[in-house]
Amino acid sequence: MEKSDMTVRRLAFWGIPLSFGVMGLKLLAWWVTGSVALLSDGLESTVNVIAAFLAYFVIRYAQKPADDDHPYGHHKAEYLSAVLEGVLIVVAALLIIREAIPALYAPTVLEAPFLGLAINAVAAIINAAWATVLIRVGKSHRSPALSADGQHIMSDVVTSCGVLVGLILVLFTGYAILDPALAVIVALNIIWQGWKVISHSVAGLMDVAVSSEEADAIKLAIKDNSQGSLGVHYLRSRRAGAATFVAFDLVVPSSMSVGDAHLICDRLEMAVHKALPGARVTIHVEPENEMAHGAGVEI
Repeated sequence: MEKSDMTVRRLAFWGIPLSFGVMGLKLLAWWVTGSVALLSDGLESTVNVIAAFLAYFVIRYAQKPADDDHPYGHHKAEYLSAVLEGVLIVVAALLIIREAIPALYAPTVLEAPFLGLAINAVAAIINAAWATVLIRVGKSHRSPALSADGQHIMSDVVTSCGVLVGLILVLFTGYAILDPALAVIVALNIIWQGWKVISHSVAGLMDVAVSSEEADAIKLAIKDNSQGSLGVHYLRSRRAGAATFVAFDLVVPSSMSVGDAHLICDRLEMAVHKALPGARVTIHVEPENEMAHGAGVEI
């Protein structure tokens, strides 16, 4: 687990200088062209810088071990980071719209367009490579903050590609109004991406259950390793950042000793851990004459 935490923390740290570099390239592209669309792309990158700082410090906090005040750990802090990043994305989109609307009424001719497009293309390539890494590692290490950062940067890549295509159309058609119009379209797309980040993170704060595939793997592990028991019911699960919590009730014969029931619990815990690495399992043992509650698991 420590190796996984170190990988996530290291990537979050390197996101800070990288986001500064990409922002600098995009603002340079705007400076040499005067394009409102390129300015909108650069403004979104300022959010990337803030988000990179936020993700790094929140991930460090989320990886702190459990303490007396937080006995289940600090994992949910990553969801707070992701929600705030979604809000920042929406704010960036509103700033873009504010810049673009006046330009709709007074569009300007682009300066040094080919140089600006080339600079912006380099920034987009860097972002695409980095976002791919963040999303892959964020999913494999179950880091909501890293995943949200990667998804945001990937939406930035889509935005940049749209801007590049649009500005090429401006150059070939001569319609300067396409520049601010494209900026508004970009802003609307950014708002949609921000909403997706926020909604996904809020689901995590609300203790969303594991996926159906993971739930099936847990049930299969229980079915294959519950010998000696009489039934399993009230199975539930929840996500909390990188941590996953699984709990269920185990029914055993009333005459079974505590030691024998404990052995079954140990076997089930190991099976669930194998099916869902890193899961934290809680098993409540009940005698057979207790009334079952919650959904049962076939064994």
